[in-house]
Amino acid sequence: MNKALSLILATLIAVPVAASDPQNGKKLSRKCSVCHGQLGVARDPEVPHLAGQSARYIEKSIMDFQKGERQDRRMSLIVKNLSKEDIKDLAAWYSSLELSVVDPNAN
Repeated sequence: MNKALSLILATLIAVPVAASDPQNGKKLSRKCSVCHGQLGVARDPEVPHLAGQSARYIEKSIMDFQKGERQDRRMSLIVKNLSKEDIKDLAAWYSSLELSVVDPNAN
């Protein structure tokens, strides 16, 4: 392998991958809280809960709204200007929230 290619590969490997920032996601979620609730639990039965969802699912859903592959007037307006980093941060925030489930038949 020539020296130039080795240098390029070493540089690419050394470049840190930007980590998601859940605290920024929390700030960004203020716009989302009107429908999805302050902690990602919606009160409207037609609006999904976001708390505890996988980051991958949330990211894909938001990107699908941006691309027009999913349709909702409100969602499309809210997410249209989000950057990829914003989307990852929102996903990190909502996926960091933990829900607990109680089986009413367990005794």
